[in-house]
Amino acid sequence: MYRVARPVEDPEAEDSEGRRWPLLAAVAVDALGTGMYLPLSLLFFLQATDLSLATIGGLVSLANVLSLPVPLAVGQLVDRLGPRLVVASGQALQGLGFLLYLTVSGAGSLLAAVLVTTVGLRVYWSSVFTLIADQADAAGLGAKDHWFARTGMIREAGAGGGALLAGGLLAWESAQVYNGLILGSGVAFLVAAAVVAVVVPSTPHMLPPPKGHSGYRALLRDRAYLTLIATCTIFSLCSSFLALSLPVYLVQGLDGPDWAPGPLLALNTVLLATCSAAVTRFVRRRWGRARAMAWAGGLWAIWCAASAAASLIPSVALVPYLVVVVVCFSLAEMTYGPAANALAADAAPDGSRGTYMAAFQYSFAFSSIVAPSMFGLLFSQGRLLPWLAVGLLAMLGAVLMLRLEHRLPQARQTLEHETKTRNAMPEAAD
Repeated sequence: MYRVARPVEDPEAEDSEGRRWPLLAAVAVDALGTGMYLPLSLLFFLQATDLSLATIGGLVSLANVLSLPVPLAVGQLVDRLGPRLVVASGQALQGLGFLLYLTVSGAGSLLAAVLVTTVGLRVYWSSVFTLIADQADAAGLGAKDHWFARTGMIREAGAGGGALLAGGLLAWESAQVYNGLILGSGVAFLVAAAVVAVVVPSTPHMLPPPKGHSGYRALLRDRAYLTLIATCTIFSLCSSFLALSLPVYLVQGLDGPDWAPGPLLALNTVLLATCSAAVTRFVRRRWGRARAMAWAGGLWAIWCAASAAASLIPSVALVPYLVVVVVCFSLAEMTYGPAANALAADAAPDGSRGTYMAAFQYSFAFSSIVAPSMFGLLFSQGRLLPWLAVGLLAMLGAVLMLRLEHRLPQARQTLEHETKTRNAMPEAAD
């Protein structure tokens, strides 16, 4: 029914590791660049310009809004050309954007540099999950969840390492250090782009079906997939709430120690970087993807209840208690992430994976826009209101996933079939 756009000589002849490690290397370098920039964030522009924090924040927000339509075009581009070069283009744009940061002197140049970087970010995230899914398919092992888990672990480790490096260097508070970190981030993204374009193997690519049977028109008629996107928007909101809420809630809402948020957030990063593959392996042996996502919603609801209950914990036991709470949150993230990405990839029709996965990324974009204002509004009215709202949303997401279980193609897979696949290739899951 479909034509092959880029035939590849026996792609399944390459083993899983031969395909996985070039991709993991690219993700690691990309994440290192991201991590090096995270501690700088708005501080670099405060150091490089005379603009106020409010003006800088407004310009960065404007760039994010202007880049929102980008995934709509990227998805169809991926379906036409395949994801590999699109991913590399996104990384190259981010690298160029960071190099432009070094030329920023005012509002106009700041907006231009941030817009280039943000567009590159949208291009990357709208195409990289399709690349991971295609690489897993080409390896012929049917273990997308584990590919997503491994790349997630590498991303967390790379970003954490970059952030630690930058945090140590920023102790000097020197303009040269700021510029050096920005330059390092730009070079890291350009190197990652080169690795993806040159080293990551190509995969067979199916051209999309005829007009009217593919693209966003077909997606808008796919109620099950649209419900999946809406449900994952809820879960993405849950996922973004830890870093957003913990520092404020701990220090202002619980009168906890100022030093505690950093180590607690670092614990989350360490768990994601070291345990995601093991948790994914455990989950896939017991539940299908939709059921796993429902369990993640339940864990997030428990996390919200436990966070609210922290107001009852004596101050001497507060930090150890929150360690357990963060572990609960991390388990939810590790259960949800690989299953959600794999399900979103496999539920897309043949030839339209790029379009569907790009649309799926809006679940993260919308939640990132809603979460800060939602937390600020609710917390200002009562310190427990954010946990009540997010906990109810998490339970709603869990119910929706259970209702979707028999409506999405990969959600209908039986546990017996998945067990048979795993037993046939016991090494593939790792």
